Amino acid sequence: MDIRYVLAVDIGASSGRHILGSVQDGKIVLEEVYRFENGLVEKNGHLCWDFERLFAEILTGMKKCAELGKIPATMGIDTWGVDFVLLDEDGKVLGDTVAYRDSRTAGMDGEVAKYISPEELYARTGIQKQSFNTIYQLMAVKKEHPEQLAAARRFLMVPEYFHYLLTGVGKNEYTLATTTQLVNAAAKDWDRELMRTLGIPDGIFGELSLPGTAVGELLPEIAERAGFSCAVVLPGTHDTASAVLAVPMADKNAMYISSGTWSLIGVERDEPDCSEQSCRLNFTNEGGYGYRFRYLKNIMGLWMIQSVRREFKAQGTQYSFDDLCDLAIAAGDFPSRVDVADECFLAPKSMIAAVKDYCARTGQQVPATNEELMACIYRSLAEGYRKAVREMEEVVGIHIPCIHIVGGGSKDWYLNELTAEYTGKTVYAGPSEATALGNILAQMIAAGQYGSVEEARKAVAASFAVRRIG
Repeated sequence: MDIRYVLAVDIGASSGRHILGSVQDGKIVLEEVYRFENGLVEKNGHLCWDFERLFAEILTGMKKCAELGKIPATMGIDTWGVDFVLLDEDGKVLGDTVAYRDSRTAGMDGEVAKYISPEELYARTGIQKQSFNTIYQLMAVKKEHPEQLAAARRFLMVPEYFHYLLTGVGKNEYTLATTTQLVNAAAKDWDRELMRTLGIPDGIFGELSLPGTAVGELLPEIAERAGFSCAVVLPGTHDTASAVLAVPMADKNAMYISSGTWSLIGVERDEPDCSEQSCRLNFTNEGGYGYRFRYLKNIMGLWMIQSVRREFKAQGTQYSFDDLCDLAIAAGDFPSRVDVADECFLAPKSMIAAVKDYCARTGQQVPATNEELMACIYRSLAEGYRKAVREMEEVVGIHIPCIHIVGGGSKDWYLNELTAEYTGKTVYAGPSEATALGNILAQMIAAGQYGSVEEARKAVAASFAVRRIG
């Protein structure tokens, strides 16, 4: 039997993976063929991504497919949002590939506010204010390196740049573009008037394409290096857009948590909500597959746990994630809580110190042991979820019957149990590889293997085990 494969390259802030997807005996089958590390490097005083190394890893993973004799018919890449490159007239990157966790955007919200108020900006874009949004990064470039903007001929976000290296074709994709805070929510297109108001050259931004759009065939030199040729098709290039596509929701009012480095917690809607109330509560209207809206709140997720685990390792103690859960359980209901959305947890030199400092300055008991520290973090995350659920029900005016947790965090059984306990909702955990799966689904829908989002989600429910809690 001939099996049709599609390849998802899913790159997160800490790692990337190549996953082949196929339909066998009526069920979706995923096969991880390659995994690699990602991380920030310091360069010229900034935190940067090493895109040259990442592209080499993309090609290495493609070669693995060829070695296995499993040649994908199509492939697509998804990554995190907001980060970008500016290309000159020769297609070369201008400046350093600075990451969103870098401090260059400090004070840039004030610079943007000189041209447009935060309230009007939200009314136009519907996007949650976060200090690292692309709009503030571009303002930092304008302020520090205006020569780069003057020389720029093309703006591409991270996966779009990798698609460009693969095919020679640069396409801007809708779901990712919405994370820039430069897309008009109602028009579902770049807000070029806003760009001109801010002094950002709007000619560098290309037409927005939807997931499922063909980008092009691999360049001959790329096909030779990979050992095969195939077409590149846009998935939801924003990893959360892909993850939400793979949520096996049967109830339209169900909530999802795309749980990874960040926790993206929200519902799917047909229209954006750019109201004053939505702005005040800091909800966001990110673009989804087929012009759906991912109405969500972006809060700190496993980043805090991952960071503390790395610090423990540096101190000489290697904990598994299950070990960290056991530590938290051992401390019982340690009373102190931190606001997991506070920017002090975005990129601290020490996450352990940041948690302790927060507790101290808010007059709470400071964690004195590893057990108390983990209890504080875990229960603070669950408290953040509870708050988001209550606000969502208030704003949208619905009763949320259940929460689907997908992504790597769906394997964190203790956090899932706390989520059910704190929110009072039934929790469904899985699938864990939702982002890669959603990437694959977009390619399969484009190829006609599934006729609709609903059909694809039913296939997900029938293909993967999902754990019910509560």
